[in-house]
Amino acid sequence: MIRRLRHISLWTALTVSLSGALYSAAMLYGIRQDNDLIRQLMSGKDVAVNKVIGGEPELRLARAFYFKQKHRYDEALSTLSLVMDKGDQKFQAKARYNLGNLYLEQAIQQAKAMNINEALPLTGLAKQAYRQALALDSGNWDAKYNLEVAMRLLPEMDRIDMPDEESKNQKSQLWTTVPGFPRGLP
Repeated sequence: MIRRLRHISLWTALTVSLSGALYSAAMLYGIRQDNDLIRQLMSGKDVAVNKVIGGEPELRLARAFYFKQKHRYDEALSTLSLVMDKGDQKFQAKARYNLGNLYLEQAIQQAKAMNINEALPLTGLAKQAYRQALALDSGNWDAKYNLEVAMRLLPEMDRIDMPDEESKNQKSQLWTTVPGFPRGLP
């Protein structure tokens, strides 16, 4: 009886071990496929949508990055919106950082074209995305740097309220909330 019980437990252990090995092999194969698709996107080649839909959030993030590099901003934005709340905190910070980069690139293009009215809201959205990324991962130096770039591109302006009589005679004054760095010695 004990011999038979030992025999059954050995076969059960072998079956469970084999099942675990097959499951691990399938997971590794899926990760390898996702990595190949990410490499393909990073090299500038598009990937079929049906391969991305079932993939990990990192694959969708790579596809959004691909769209950004091809200046297909609307598609990049819609792809990023699908992964904003997926994954752990570091991944969410990375997604928001990439969202900020998307908005900042568009804002810089609009600012170079002197379309300040279009650049201003894009810069505000970039600042918001960078702040959210920093709230999730305060050690993200790239987000800190890009936030400062966005702040310098179009600084936040506060309107100074003046009495009614003085406002008729003088233009209102604006001041930035981010001081510039001093240049040179005193």
